[in-house]
Amino acid sequence: MMRLLQGFWSITRMDKPIGIYLLLWPTLWAVVLASLGQPQLDVFVIFAAGVVVMRAAGCVINDIADRKVDGHVTRTNARPLVSGLLSTKEAIIMFIGLLFIAMVLVLQLNLATFYLSLIALVLASSYPFMKRYTHLPQVVLGAAFSWSIPMAFMAINQNIPHWAWYLYAANLAWTVAYDTLYAMVDRDDDLKIGVKSTAILFGRHDLTMVGLLYGVMLGFLALLGYELILGTWYFAGLSVMAGFIGYVMWQVRERDLTQCFAMFKANHWIGLIFLLGLWAELLGV
Repeated sequence: MMRLLQGFWSITRMDKPIGIYLLLWPTLWAVVLASLGQPQLDVFVIFAAGVVVMRAAGCVINDIADRKVDGHVTRTNARPLVSGLLSTKEAIIMFIGLLFIAMVLVLQLNLATFYLSLIALVLASSYPFMKRYTHLPQVVLGAAFSWSIPMAFMAINQNIPHWAWYLYAANLAWTVAYDTLYAMVDRDDDLKIGVKSTAILFGRHDLTMVGLLYGVMLGFLALLGYELILGTWYFAGLSVMAGFIGYVMWQVRERDLTQCFAMFKANHWIGLIFLLGLWAELLGV
């Protein structure tokens, strides 16, 4: 039993919550915006819990997909399916169990949101396999990490306004940006084993593309603010976020792998800063 608990904790990366934060903040952007800053407690809890469960499920299916290549990558060669702490069968059972919990959570919402969650399941399950077939797995990850945004609007308002897709596009661009920084850390190993990524695709233009993606994110968020006639707190948050992005880009300018990984993790502050500015604006602080 202790082995299974240890294996579950490790394969779901519960000891590395950065993935939870990166998925949680944009989910809460949508929950807060759809509810005009005053989300109902039950909806808030359902979406927050769903983030934890689906991030865990994503980690498990990722390790199942990568079980034959993780041993060849320095950063991943101690993962549970490589070390033998868990068997593939046990990991599959854990994945199914997490999906069942996620289904129970989403069934507390309306039927349309449940149907949208099926798309989230397809995106989250397919992402780990995309790196074998395309240099754009980060785009699939971005689509998966952003899908809670239309789900939140559907759950709260029973519709998805066109400007909600600005939020979706902003988060997709942001996800590709920070996951490219993450992929830069593994680029040499990925080239050896034949795994594809945006870091490989962008090559020597990697930082230029990351900067452009951050710019796309800021552009869509500014467009959202102008369309909804949001004010001082919103654009103050956006300005602070832009400043932090500048700090991130400065820190990775030499492509030092330690700094790239550190700045990948620091990205969650970008999402939190925007959430605080948005929430303050909606509450009229």
